[in-house]
Amino acid sequence: MHGRILSLEHPVIMGILNITPDSFYAGSRVADLEICRERAAGMIALGATFLDVGGHSTRPGAAAVSEQEEIDRVVPVVAMLRESFPDVFISIDTYRLAVAKAAFAVGANLFNDIGAGQMDAGIFEWVAQEQIPYVLTHSVGRFSAVHEVPDYQQVVTDVWSNLALKLQQLRQMGAVDVLVDPGFGFSKSLEHNYELLAHLENFTHLGAPVLVGLSRKTMIYKELGIAAAESLNGTTVLHTIALQKGARVLRVHDVGEAAEVIHLVTKINAYGISNLV
Repeated sequence: MHGRILSLEHPVIMGILNITPDSFYAGSRVADLEICRERAAGMIALGATFLDVGGHSTRPGAAAVSEQEEIDRVVPVVAMLRESFPDVFISIDTYRLAVAKAAFAVGANLFNDIGAGQMDAGIFEWVAQEQIPYVLTHSVGRFSAVHEVPDYQQVVTDVWSNLALKLQQLRQMGAVDVLVDPGFGFSKSLEHNYELLAHLENFTHLGAPVLVGLSRKTMIYKELGIAAAESLNGTTVLHTIALQKGARVLRVHDVGEAAEVIHLVTKINAYGISNLV
């Protein structure tokens, strides 16, 4: 990533830093730079390889913020993280090209795009031309419709085919460092999310590392009838399954617990259990 090599042969952790007042899980919100620095230091100490900085909530019902407000939220944080933790990989979680460019100008390493290039113009062109490491996340439509559920013929096949087509497009344009994310919670019903997870191993055949964002999501706490703050145990269960099915990056709120999951699943896999099918 920008001259640095990161192997994803073994799973790694992406810690979530939400620079927003309204993200669905209050425990991920950071109010100022010093709190953010302290939280980032804790995540790195517990094993985070990436820090994912977001300035625009993507929870169901979240209102869009202006492009400038999003830039004003994330750029000081990315700059602070780059100065404070020069060896950490910093991801910018946005669907806007201008926000990604502003974050990369001050030290971001990865563009985590929930829009898969469709929510703003010129994203694929920039990613390919500038060799931007990129997370291609499945969703359908503009940001305002990201939580609407399309009429899939077969959700696993439809999502896989969409990602395959866009991955091919990116590669033909010259992009190299691309991860894929099935987009749990985006343009999916609760049942769609579980069907995708049950068949996650299919996505490893796309030929790109698989990132999953399952942590404390609606699919867990609504299914269990609990609150997001109570969903760590459910998150751990789903992380275990995702790792057994080939996930290479876990995007999480709780880094220490995710590191324990990776440690134990790696231990099991050493004895020859490669996936749950």
